[in-house]
Amino acid sequence: MMTTKKYTVPTVLSIAGFDGSGGAGIQADTKTISALGCYAMNVLTALPVQNTQGVRHIYEIPTQAVRDQLDAIFDDIYPDAIKIGMVHSLELVELISSFLKDYTGEIVFDPVMVSTSGHKLIHDDTIQACIDLLFPRVSLITPNLDEVSVLAKRPIDTIQEMEKAGFDLLNQDCQAVLIKGGHLQSKELTSLLFQQKQGVVAFTSPKIDTKNTHGSGCSLSSAIASQLAQQYPLDQAVAVALDYVHEAIKGSKDLIIGKGNGPLNHFHHPYKLIQHEMDQ
Repeated sequence: MMTTKKYTVPTVLSIAGFDGSGGAGIQADTKTISALGCYAMNVLTALPVQNTQGVRHIYEIPTQAVRDQLDAIFDDIYPDAIKIGMVHSLELVELISSFLKDYTGEIVFDPVMVSTSGHKLIHDDTIQACIDLLFPRVSLITPNLDEVSVLAKRPIDTIQEMEKAGFDLLNQDCQAVLIKGGHLQSKELTSLLFQQKQGVVAFTSPKIDTKNTHGSGCSLSSAIASQLAQQYPLDQAVAVALDYVHEAIKGSKDLIIGKGNGPLNHFHHPYKLIQHEMDQ
């Protein structure tokens, strides 16, 4: 008697905000996770009204609605990895950290704290709650230079300052930190990965001359989560994710989408959905 084969797929949950223009937030996460062969799920934390030119307003999602979304996902599809993006209120930080206290997979947290124009998107008490409650819980945090400057409470704009800030964050109970150097004033992009007991690893690539980088941070963190969902070690997951984002930016550099900073080409080289045959 013939039996029909059954398959599992790597699953990634994005807990993040919305972007109606499709380039950042859960839209960028879903595109990235799908392009890398994983199955994407979403929990919406906030409703920013934004486009390629910037954020106009942020509408809050009730905390209970976020809890209900998390319950619905976990009751049905247990994520192999999680990416956390915008958590803009103290109540949300407390809810998410409490809900995930027994979660057994890997978590990547992209601490969305500062807008492109340099304005803080969350209050100081929420930032401190992220440090106290989420940083020790997650596998990796991925701040850019603006965000790490907020965390370090001083300007961070050189590789030497990035190194000091990264080790300072490790001393604040972070398991691992990836400081993204996309805003460095140099021809080469350098990002630094810090891990407990493993020091620092530098990743470099040529900087691409384009303004189409909207959602690059969201895409990178969800790309890392997608690799971790496939059980790759962290340094390899970061290397693959950085290469994916680099190629996605390169694939969009000549596109005109919107009047501001355009999105990445997430599907520059998409993978089919990864399937693992189950034991019968």
